[in-house]
Amino acid sequence: MTSARQDSPVPERSSDTTASPGGTFGRTILFDVVLPVGLYYILRAAGLSELVSLLLSGAPPALHTVQTMVRHRKVDTIGLFVLTVVVAAAVGSMISGDPRLALARSGWITGLAALWMLATLTFKRPFTYRALEALVPGRAQLLDRLWCTTPLFRRVWRGLTWLWGLGLIVDAVLRVVFAYTLPVDTVPALDGALYGVTYVVLQLITQIVLARTGTLRMIFGEAGQDEPDRAHDAGSDA
Repeated sequence: MTSARQDSPVPERSSDTTASPGGTFGRTILFDVVLPVGLYYILRAAGLSELVSLLLSGAPPALHTVQTMVRHRKVDTIGLFVLTVVVAAAVGSMISGDPRLALARSGWITGLAALWMLATLTFKRPFTYRALEALVPGRAQLLDRLWCTTPLFRRVWRGLTWLWGLGLIVDAVLRVVFAYTLPVDTVPALDGALYGVTYVVLQLITQIVLARTGTLRMIFGEAGQDEPDRAHDAGSDA
């Protein structure tokens, strides 16, 4: 399964996006979780081997990645990374005849993605902040001003990047452990369930942090333009 592409940690109150985050998340769940898991068990019920079923069940997320790049006419480096790992795992599994290598691919994808996410902490602005920018483009100037003037705002998004990076590393380790220790036919269902558990837990913590630190008010508060000044004072006092 290639359900490792976790959706971005974001505030859920947004009317400024040009594309629906809910729609994007729904398509991710469908192609990266529901279809691969369902297809695997359908193929197994039809009498196909574990290895063949796993290789074929990797088709929906791979095709979805290709279709997305074609539709947007843009080469997605993350999408290419996912495709590369899927193909490499498929080739390795066919050579070795071991279905567990194919089972573990989502763990490796998730783990490498988590390491990249943590690496963005060395960038000018980390992953979670960039994800927020993409989801609320209508507030780009406000976000930039908050980032430049508000220490608390910067700490929140750096902290959330740590949260999601480390959380996904735990997720990745569990996927690899499942792949190599549990019965093969049990793992796809657990892999899909883990996707939901990881996302819900990390998103819940994210929303609590955003609410308790006043970050949601900074971004969506009715005070609008006055909020950065108050947030700056709060950050300086923190």
